[in-house]
Amino acid sequence: MTGHVLSGVRLWDGRTDRGLVDLTVSGGLVTEVVPAAGPDSGLSVIPGLVDTHVHLIGFAGGRDRVKGFDTFTWPLVTEREEQSLHGAANAQRAMRAGVTSLRDLGADETQAAVARVFDLGVMDGPRLHNSGPVGMTAGHLDLFTPRAVKDRPPTADSPDECRALVRRWARTGMTGIKIYTSGGVLSMGDKVGWRNHTRGEIAATVDEAHALGMTVACHTHSAEGIDIALEEGVDSIEHGTGLTPEQAVVLAERGIPVAPTLLINDMIARADVPVSDEAQEIAAELMVHRDKALADAASAGVDFVLGTDANGYFLEFGDQWLELRRMAEVLGWSAERTLQAGTSRAAAALRSDVGVLEPGRPADLVVMRGRPWEDVAAMDRHAVTAVICRGRVVAGGLL
Repeated sequence: MTGHVLSGVRLWDGRTDRGLVDLTVSGGLVTEVVPAAGPDSGLSVIPGLVDTHVHLIGFAGGRDRVKGFDTFTWPLVTEREEQSLHGAANAQRAMRAGVTSLRDLGADETQAAVARVFDLGVMDGPRLHNSGPVGMTAGHLDLFTPRAVKDRPPTADSPDECRALVRRWARTGMTGIKIYTSGGVLSMGDKVGWRNHTRGEIAATVDEAHALGMTVACHTHSAEGIDIALEEGVDSIEHGTGLTPEQAVVLAERGIPVAPTLLINDMIARADVPVSDEAQEIAAELMVHRDKALADAASAGVDFVLGTDANGYFLEFGDQWLELRRMAEVLGWSAERTLQAGTSRAAAALRSDVGVLEPGRPADLVVMRGRPWEDVAAMDRHAVTAVICRGRVVAGGLL
């Protein structure tokens, strides 16, 4: 690890504006933050963004190059060894745009291997928090694979099978589990209102995950699904489209974070990229009441955090800045509250010590033009001039 001194930068530390400072990085940590001794460099420093909901294994060449390989077809015609390289490339692309921590909410041994390579410093890469999925046969996860395909992701169809699958993911070194309490939008033949797993299966999954020190993130689009998630003690809500005012009060009281994944549902409802008529119809129906429900929940104090559902086909890695801007618009938040959702609050949702820049904390930071905590329009990947991740310069250059 080499040391770096960023002189005369305006620091927003993940919570508040610290003014003009000289910031020192050494040994992978922020080691000193003192009032600037020299002139203003004209640049700002913020913590690296934290995206709590992504899917790394997707085509990494960009939306304009998918060449007909939609989000269902590409995994079926691409060997897993090749997919792992796309996953690493997607993670690095996010990192270079200033997203220095990512949680994959559909991970298996492949993403776990990519994370280890990054953690060992064999390749530069962001911090990966991997969560393994525990879904049922004919559930939301299973219905992403066409019914005629025999080589499918694992499912679990009893409390004991759910516990066994949690243990498999724990063995890989994952830090979390993803469950489902409703159907979804893109899964084939799915219905949002479908129950996914029995209460006994969900209870067993949550119990086993918590016994092994793993967080539980819950995919749900329905009010009934949110009720189940709250009753079973999950640690975060993913999407939360059918959120009710009564549920918002409970979420706020318990401090349970919600990743609203706004842009992907916007894109599906508009068919910005090719989707089935069924998926477009489901997304459009969910959108009817979504924005007001989420804005009311934000006013009630629900802790919304950055989560994009990026996989390269809908949202590309680096579009996290656009998601933050959409969150500010829908939730009615100030620029500073929005940026907290993408840094300190998102990091807290992952139980990570990143997201705040102060001595002793990890040196994951973004150098950029403008002051994004004051102006939502400044939340722009093109304003990024340099990125430090794990104490190393991984994009751009430092003055």
